[in-house]
Amino acid sequence: MQLAMIGLGKMGGNMSRRLMAGGHQVVGFNRDKKVALALAEEIGLQPETSLKGMVGALKAPRIVWLMIPAGDPVEQLVSELAELLSPADIVVDGGNSNFNDSMRRADLLKAKGIHMLDAGVSGGVWGLEGGYSMMVGGEKGIVEHMRPIFETLAPGPDQGWGHMGPSGAGHYVKMVHNGIEYGLMEAYAEGFEIMRAREDFALNLHQVAEVWRYGSVVRSWLLDLTARALEDDQSLSDIEGWVADSGEGRWTVFEAINQEVPAPIITLALMQRFASRQDDSYAAKLLAAMRNQFGGHAVKKASD
Repeated sequence: MQLAMIGLGKMGGNMSRRLMAGGHQVVGFNRDKKVALALAEEIGLQPETSLKGMVGALKAPRIVWLMIPAGDPVEQLVSELAELLSPADIVVDGGNSNFNDSMRRADLLKAKGIHMLDAGVSGGVWGLEGGYSMMVGGEKGIVEHMRPIFETLAPGPDQGWGHMGPSGAGHYVKMVHNGIEYGLMEAYAEGFEIMRAREDFALNLHQVAEVWRYGSVVRSWLLDLTARALEDDQSLSDIEGWVADSGEGRWTVFEAINQEVPAPIITLALMQRFASRQDDSYAAKLLAAMRNQFGGHAVKKASD
């Protein structure tokens, strides 16, 4: 099959490589033209330097896959594509868009006869080799039409991907997936910090991770990556303890509140990421001040 890939960063570039290795034709477009030209030279995709040129290079019905940051970039591109594409063409948003936005954009394109799928993609930089997990929302018939592409990108033809439901369902499931990821990562981080604090045991944390990777009930791909991170430097001396969030953890917490579903682990994991960004916590200062006031407990001065 033939498709256009918009956004040729790490994910989009690697997905293009996997698709071409699977026999598909890829037309590539990137905001930075040099990226598309470089990838064209490396793997042989067809580069285009304008959206109009990209659409013109595709055979109808056209397939356009977006791998770009959520929010305004997707909004702008969908609006532009709505004017360039024709009825029966297909747009796939493979980024981490909010599911509410995906539902709205699908309706916008549907009014013009254009189909839209929302595909939550997981796999990161390892997807090129091992395949990508994909959670797809949209019309069942369009998903079936796209099956050869999903099967090529997935770990196996019938593994790691599936049709989740109507428009928005794919990004909804990916949102919750990322919320769970927050909780898992926080649990590993806390556990390893507890072990590191027991200095008299002098635990080799890389060894612990390697032992847990095989046979343990807490084994996982995240643990595999933890072991890899600890292999050369257990103290992680080159890394600052500042943790970003992509937004999907927040959306998961918002949705838990909207649905009145208790989600304390995911919520606290998100709060811990916020805490990681504070050089000096006012809340912690106030807690210390309160303890001093009601109990005369010692306060550590800033100059200490």
